[in-house]
Amino acid sequence: MSSTARQHDERSSVDGESYVIGVDYGTLSGRAVVVRVSDGAELGSATLDYPHAVMDTTLAATGAKLPPEWALQVPQDYVDVLKSAVPAAVAAAGIDPAHVIGVGTDFTACTMIPTLADGTPLNELTEYADRPHAYVKLWKHHSAQPHADRINDLASERGESWLPRYGGLISSEWEFAKGLQLLEEDPELYHRMDRWVEAADWIVWQLTGRYVRNACTAGYKGILQDGSYPSESFLGALNPEFARFAADKVDHEIGQLGASAGTLSAQAAAWTGLPEGIAVAVGNVDAHVTAPAAQAVAPGQMVAIMGTSTCHVMNSDVLAEVPGMCGVVDGGIVSGLYGYEAGQSGVGDIFAWYVNTQVPQRYFEAADAADQSIHQYLTDLAALEPVGAHGLIALDWHSGNRSVLVDHELSGLVVGTTLTTRTEEIYRALLEATAFGARTIVETFNASGVPVTEFIVAGGLLKNAFLMQTYSDILRLPISTIASEQGPALGSAIHAAVAAGAYVDVREAGQAMGKLNRNVYSPNPQSAAAYDLLFEEYSLLHDYFGRGVNEVMHRLKAVKRSVGAASVASAPSATGISTSSINGGGSISGGGSISGGGSISGGGSISGGGSISGGGSISGGGSISGGGSISGGGSISGGGSISDDACEVPA
Repeated sequence: MSSTARQHDERSSVDGESYVIGVDYGTLSGRAVVVRVSDGAELGSATLDYPHAVMDTTLAATGAKLPPEWALQVPQDYVDVLKSAVPAAVAAAGIDPAHVIGVGTDFTACTMIPTLADGTPLNELTEYADRPHAYVKLWKHHSAQPHADRINDLASERGESWLPRYGGLISSEWEFAKGLQLLEEDPELYHRMDRWVEAADWIVWQLTGRYVRNACTAGYKGILQDGSYPSESFLGALNPEFARFAADKVDHEIGQLGASAGTLSAQAAAWTGLPEGIAVAVGNVDAHVTAPAAQAVAPGQMVAIMGTSTCHVMNSDVLAEVPGMCGVVDGGIVSGLYGYEAGQSGVGDIFAWYVNTQVPQRYFEAADAADQSIHQYLTDLAALEPVGAHGLIALDWHSGNRSVLVDHELSGLVVGTTLTTRTEEIYRALLEATAFGARTIVETFNASGVPVTEFIVAGGLLKNAFLMQTYSDILRLPISTIASEQGPALGSAIHAAVAAGAYVDVREAGQAMGKLNRNVYSPNPQSAAAYDLLFEEYSLLHDYFGRGVNEVMHRLKAVKRSVGAASVASAPSATGISTSSINGGGSISGGGSISGGGSISGGGSISGGGSISGGGSISGGGSISGGGSISGGGSISGGGSISDDACEVPA
């Protein structure tokens, strides 16, 4: 018997039961769940909203304005979750903490922290507290798109062998694009930084005092394939000072999923009230830990974790190139199978944005009178009409497109609005658009020889029954749901149980501790047929705006960056942000046209009537506002800010 297994026996309670803690770090909050090892029963939970939330407009330390597409966090907020939510969850469970045998954590990804060699985040150094690049770059920090474009162009030109493992495109959300942005926009900070650390690994470092890099994010977000990162010659061709980025800032000992990263330190034991020396599992990603929690680790079982965004994960015994996937990693979910990942960068965020910015006050009053959430109220109104009655199609790109286009310069779109279009109809079109986006992903996997045979949903949005039925109809697949409101936290607890020696591996633990409701929703044949017709229209718009036929969305983002650069320049500035990078290489010239890196000259200009015309015109007296909407016979909504609280969106 291993030492961890002996420890497990010694820590069992009088009745033979032992417990593990799963801690799930989301976009806006962290939650801890106490789980019984023998059967996965969830006995108590607690949540802490991050005190600093997401900094996407101003830097909290100084009040300085941030450029568009930024999303930062404060790492101390993550430690506060350990100090607050963990002991509160143990108290709620009513268990003796002496019987806890292990802790597991999961995180959003790719969420990056620049640190010193000892793990100290750079923002905690007094001299860097006013530097935006010293803070956590959250997964939805998308301002590194120009850097991702350069990585993709060079990798394609050189025929880098790792590029097909990521569907042919590296995302601006990932480690290397964000790292290159840091170097080029704040080189002093880049050279001061010793480690470029995934938040998933940093929190484990705080728990154990030992830095171990998890195999999941290293593979999916860090371009680690077949034991190697991109070469020094490749990185140096991007920027000579970037040549040793992987070797000096990223490369580190890799821990396998379900293994122990170390034991709980005395300091972390004091924070949490848990026994010093218990096992701490290797870090992981919120989506990937959820698969065993949903008993969905067999080939063909696609798990969609639906919250602020959606992450799709699936195992297969086949290694294939799937266009636009986020990546495929050997053992990326469980050992012995290839783990695939895809995703939609805005789902619940889109619904929240719409409610927070577009819904008239009378709807809120009516929802209050009906004792319903605004989301449930809008859903119930939208569900009254048959498929297609609203005459609308939307593109779900309000936070860009993660899969299959991998382009965060894209923006949201609604086509078909008239003077009689109602609020709930647009809401329904947005719900449907996210399902059409999911179908695009599923069909791409199927066409690539990695068939999706079952669709399983976890996350807060599964509470919206109409949304789930809509997904089943559009996907033409039965939908199963995880039988837990805390899927990622349960998944982390499962990994903790394995790390503590209670189970042989993650598959065995998932079978004992995971929970699944099978085939809760089945396709309605009549609705599915009607949605097939709408999906054809969605696909036409998808390819027209997303595959280079009309680059208007890119041009509008260039306008926004240029205007944003001027605004930041006139406001109290955030130290260490390059104006040229905010501009994206473009500038506003005297006639009001945009020229340079993203131009609307030749291809279109902004004219006095407020229309955009040129190569691919949108006209009709519409106007471009700060929220990025263009209307006139139909509307293009997008470019506006998006609320983060998506896991709270279920209706």
